Amino acid sequence: MNIIVINPGATSTKLAYWQNDKPLHTTTIQYTNDEVCQFETIAQQLDMRFQDIKHTLESWAIDLKGVDGIAARGGLLKPLKSGGYEINETMLDDLKNRPRNHHAANLGAPMAWLLQKETHHAKAYIYDPVTVDELEPISRISGLCGIERESLGHMLNTRAIAKRVAQDLNQDFNNSTYIVAHLGGGNTTAIFVNGRLVDLLSDDEGPFSTERTGALPVKKVIQWCQNHSYETMMRLYRQQGGLYSYLKTNDLREVQRRIDEQDKEARLIFEAMAYQIAKGIGQLAVVNYGQVDRIVLTGGVAYSKQMVSLITKRVEFLAEVTVYPGEMEMEALYQGVNRILKGEKAHEYI
Repeated sequence: MNIIVINPGATSTKLAYWQNDKPLHTTTIQYTNDEVCQFETIAQQLDMRFQDIKHTLESWAIDLKGVDGIAARGGLLKPLKSGGYEINETMLDDLKNRPRNHHAANLGAPMAWLLQKETHHAKAYIYDPVTVDELEPISRISGLCGIERESLGHMLNTRAIAKRVAQDLNQDFNNSTYIVAHLGGGNTTAIFVNGRLVDLLSDDEGPFSTERTGALPVKKVIQWCQNHSYETMMRLYRQQGGLYSYLKTNDLREVQRRIDEQDKEARLIFEAMAYQIAKGIGQLAVVNYGQVDRIVLTGGVAYSKQMVSLITKRVEFLAEVTVYPGEMEMEALYQGVNRILKGEKAHEYI
C-alpha cells in the first residue's frame, strides 16, 4: 500500500510517504512564528501549508496517481468513537465553521481532502482524532451542573503507545489496563481498561507541563479573571503557564542545566512537575480499583532521565513503569489507514 501521512502542528507539518509498511520519505516542514502569525486565523494557513506539501511530494517524485490512501491527523470535532473516519464534506464543514477549539490539527482533514482530489482513486481518512470519547457516565461529572468533563487530549499517541506496550509485552490490549502519560508542551494522562480510554486528565485539569498550567485553584482563577481579559487568561493557560511561568523557559534541557548549576528554584519547579505527574497517575489508578498492568511514560519530556526517575519513584508501587520517549503519531496514522485499506471498517462521519 502507498499511503501519505499528514500531521499538522502549531509551527510545523509532519509529512511521510509509506510504501509496503516502510516510511520511504519523512520530513517536518517548519514555520517560523512570523510565518504563521501573518494569518489572522489558523484556517487561513491552509493554502500555504497545502502548497508546501505538494512541493515536498514533487521533490520526492511521488506519483499521486499511484497513492492508495491518505492519513491525516483529526481535528477538534464532535465527540467520536475511536478508529478511522473517511473525510467528507460534513467533517470539513464542522472543522471550518464549528470546531470545538482552534488548533492546527483542524487543517489535517482539509489538506488531505485537497490532496485526494489529485490522486486517481485514493481515499482520505482521519484516525483516532483528539476528540475520541469513550468516557463512562460517572467520569463526566465535574462537580458543577452545566459543566461536563470532556474527553480531549493526545488520543492518537496514547492509544498507539498502549497498543505497542501490549504487543511488546505479549499482552491482550483488550484485556489489560494501562495508564499512559503523554508528557510534552501539553500533557494528557489516560487510563485504558480493556481496550477503552475510560478516563483521562487533560491539559486543563491535570499536571502542569512545560508551558501549560494544568489544574489551578478555582477561587484564585476567578479572581484573576476579574482583572485579565479572556485572551490573556487563555494565553497564560496554554502558552505561558507551567515551567515557563516560573522559569521563563519551556526547554527542559535548560532547566536541567540550571539545576546542575545549583539553581534551587529550578530544582523545586522541576521536582514539582514530576510530583504532579505522579499524582495524576495515582489519581487514575483508582478508576480500576488499583489494578494496573503497566504505567507508560511517553512524549518529549520522557527523554529526560531525571524526570522519569522522579516520577517512577512515586508510582512504581502501583505497577512497573515503561518508557517510550517521543511519539509515534505518524506511524499510528499510517497503521490505522493501512488497516482500513485492508478491510477494517471506517466509521461514517455524520
